[in-house]
Amino acid sequence: MNESFDALVIGAGPTGLACGIELQRRGVNCVLVEKGCVVNSLYHYPTNMTFFTTPELLEIGNIPMTSLNDKPNRTEALKYYRRVAEHFRLNIRQYERVERIAGEDMAFQVFTVDRRGCPKTYQARKIILATGYYDVPNMLDVPGEDLPKVLHYYKEPHPYYNHDVAVIGAKNSAAIAALELLWTGARVTLIHRGAGISDKVKYWIKPNIENRIKSGEIKGYFHSRVVEIQPDWIRVATPEGEITLKNDWVFALIGYQPDLRFLNSVGITLEAETLKPRTSPDTLESDRRGIYLAGVIVAGMHTNEIFIENGRFHGQAIAESIAAKLLA
Repeated sequence: MNESFDALVIGAGPTGLACGIELQRRGVNCVLVEKGCVVNSLYHYPTNMTFFTTPELLEIGNIPMTSLNDKPNRTEALKYYRRVAEHFRLNIRQYERVERIAGEDMAFQVFTVDRRGCPKTYQARKIILATGYYDVPNMLDVPGEDLPKVLHYYKEPHPYYNHDVAVIGAKNSAAIAALELLWTGARVTLIHRGAGISDKVKYWIKPNIENRIKSGEIKGYFHSRVVEIQPDWIRVATPEGEITLKNDWVFALIGYQPDLRFLNSVGITLEAETLKPRTSPDTLESDRRGIYLAGVIVAGMHTNEIFIENGRFHGQAIAESIAAKLLA
């Protein structure tokens, strides 16, 4: 049986939740469809992660967020967003993936598949894409990257105790992973094509990782890149030539990007250089009429321009536009 809504939000991260709240406040009947769990990207963050921001900058729906410390951690954020979703009684369909969008403004059809493999179809007058960018990792494009030992997400260090682990990258996720792996008893090598640890690494993490590399506790290879991965070793191109390193696990933490193929399939036009979708600066409606974009996907490949702290405000502008068109 098909269900009909005024608006359908794809994605139930913080921005998607904010959109749902603002639509609901304006009397717009909406549903949120999420391929994973509520705030799925946050759930997949490292277990012990601490946000580089204060609680009030993560708040949505005017619901206060509390934290035991100046900066909230992942567990506190997950609890907060669950509480917000429950408080507003948002209609969220978890573990349901959107496969296709058909139709046109005021008469869209959204085709999904739930966790049981059952297809569903929704009718929606307006659509909001709030899909984030954490689901498509940047790839190394080297032989052996498809081996099970190669991971693009870091969760926690315990399974890698007493193993040879390579961490590729030099931003926050790579630095945190390398340190936690070291502290848990892994033998860690950090490999990065740049000259050193990124200046964007959190100020209390950067000197720590640099000191561990300087002391030799973590072996660092800069201006270097992995060129081949095999079950028991990796080959690395360094300024001094290629070397082979004993290796059990590889964490390729070199960033993520929006699902551009999905945006193209929906009919969203992307700017050639930045891959930013074309949207109205005031309403965030895309050039496919009736489809709005919210959160980090608005920035295209410049994913460092939009975070929870500013993406959460997209919901208000979008909801005002939709409500004006539907309820006038």
